[in-house]
Amino acid sequence: MNREKLNDLIKWKNKKNRKPLILKGARQVGKTWILKEFGEKEFKNIAYFNFDRNEELGAIFNNTKDAKRILENLALINGEAINPKDSLIIFDEIQECPEALNALKYLYEDKPEYHITCAGSLLGLTLNGIAVGKVEFMQMGPLSFKEFLQATGELRLETQMEQASSIYEVIEVLKDVMEEKLMQYYLIGGMPEAVIAWVENKDIGLVKEVQNALVATYRDDFSKHTTKSQQTKLTLVWDSLPRQLAKENKKFIYSLVRVGARAKNLEETLQWLINAGLIEKVNWNSAKALPLRPYDDGQVFKTYLLDVGLLANMAGLDSRLVLQKEKLFKEFKGSLAENYICNSLWRNFEIEPKYWSSDSSHAEVDFIIQFENEIIPIEVKASENIRSKSLKTFSEKNNSKLRVRYSLRSLSLDDNLLNIPLYMADWSDKLITLALKER
Repeated sequence: MNREKLNDLIKWKNKKNRKPLILKGARQVGKTWILKEFGEKEFKNIAYFNFDRNEELGAIFNNTKDAKRILENLALINGEAINPKDSLIIFDEIQECPEALNALKYLYEDKPEYHITCAGSLLGLTLNGIAVGKVEFMQMGPLSFKEFLQATGELRLETQMEQASSIYEVIEVLKDVMEEKLMQYYLIGGMPEAVIAWVENKDIGLVKEVQNALVATYRDDFSKHTTKSQQTKLTLVWDSLPRQLAKENKKFIYSLVRVGARAKNLEETLQWLINAGLIEKVNWNSAKALPLRPYDDGQVFKTYLLDVGLLANMAGLDSRLVLQKEKLFKEFKGSLAENYICNSLWRNFEIEPKYWSSDSSHAEVDFIIQFENEIIPIEVKASENIRSKSLKTFSEKNNSKLRVRYSLRSLSLDDNLLNIPLYMADWSDKLITLALKER
């Protein structure tokens, strides 16, 4: 499996002022795998340490904060020398040893020449005490649709997109094939184990078993890492997510979690799910000016799952819908398409997308992003039916240089409206750049 995150890891390796790297992301998105793959391809040796499996490791960090002694003791456990130029150090399940997390700053200050990477389940929940200036963070999620295409052996669209230097050079000869692949991705998603089950067996039943096991694992985390009271709240919020997205207005409603529920009782619960990498929060934003973040309203927001395949599984969608293109793309009020685009925007632009609605709520734009010095409004249409006034309303109100619509329509640039086929979403960065150049 090819993961694009490998390129980011190589850039990290070659940085002049490299710091220890913490790879964040939900359980089972492939963090450990990518670090080992990185080590195999870029280093002569890998010094791998798992804090969950080796209790001796904790004692090293409990007994000293001296970087030289720590590295000497690690070399003893490793069974061979750890050369700073040729070895990659991997600390796995590092959240099991807070002292090791805290020691990263000493390792950086005293031994910056070493290549140190860290990963772990629910790592996002344990980073509050880390000296942020002494480490680097990198986010990892499930396979993107582009990576899904690579895993299934379909590389033609990627080749064409890499070669295109203009919107008008992209010829959609693969439209039917890409829509079929996208339907598969909606149901399978990008969790590595689910993708492998599909690639090796072409058995959607086996994929569903994998997804069921993943959802069960996340539920187990609720009980293992929280109090009983918090566990109940986490389960209620988690189970409500498909219902939240099934509404025409997808704004998160606390009463859908539990009748009478209020924000003050569930805000901590939502933040737990965000820190665990299980959901993505999209705040309402007034879009008054750049940068966008100061104009967020954190009390009004939408939530999306980390993976569109898990959303389809939790919603109970019948896999036979893959044979009914129009029905699958429209099913669930377009929620699969919107969740898919949200995931893609996070990966493509590495920023938090926002959303916007007018004061009267008669107009709503699914997402807005900050792209260079422009505010780009984005609308998601699940099929070829593209009737909507909201995108135009926002564009006129804010004098947008470019507006973007995702749909099953062909790639086109009409005045300031860029229509991107849903299956080209992972190339949005390039397409928007080309469209702004054309404009």
